[in-house]
Amino acid sequence: MFDYNTTRPSLLYSEYGRNIQNMVKYIKTLESKEERNKHAQAVIDLMGFLNPHLRDVADFKHKLWDHLFIIADFDLDVDSPYPIPSKESLDTKPQRVPYPSNKIRYKHYGKTVELMIERAKEITEEPERKSSMVASIANFMKMSYVTWNKDSVSDESIINDLKTLSKGELTLDENVNLNKVEVRSTNNKTRQNNNFKQRNNNNNNNRNNNNKNNNRNNGKSRY
Repeated sequence: MFDYNTTRPSLLYSEYGRNIQNMVKYIKTLESKEERNKHAQAVIDLMGFLNPHLRDVADFKHKLWDHLFIIADFDLDVDSPYPIPSKESLDTKPQRVPYPSNKIRYKHYGKTVELMIERAKEITEEPERKSSMVASIANFMKMSYVTWNKDSVSDESIINDLKTLSKGELTLDENVNLNKVEVRSTNNKTRQNNNFKQRNNNNNNNRNNNNKNNNRNNGKSRY
């Protein structure tokens, strides 16, 4: 009678193959715990050899031992250097990450700016630290604006947006000037690429014309 994969037990980890699964099944039949430990360690080494990319994963040995017990259906009496996992821990679902429901006033500044403004508003006893933080926030807002809109922006616009977001509680000192932020345009790169393509086309055309002239001259010389 033929032994087809459809009649065999399903593979729990296809990356290890059926032989590993059969080895684990054999280990469970050994009566001596010393023999089970010896064979289990050999299987762990073989699992690591079959999947060398796991060596780049943190605690990859721990991962291999967990896989060993899962393949054994958590019914393997061996000495493990790590805590033995349970079926319950395998079925535990991760906690749901709440999706932020509050709206962002200016999307080009993002939620981080709003959080930094709220943190700056809480500073009441250190005026110098607060002024320095407000200036840093304003400079970050200017950089975010230019990055998002690909256009220059006046310092007055940034200061007004800062007042709006902080509900008038944060203002820049009069002697503070915001950093310059250069607008990187893609037109120069596009122009350079077009010029490069044009030069290549001209060179190809000249090469083709030279070849035609040479062929024509060679044809005349035959006669």
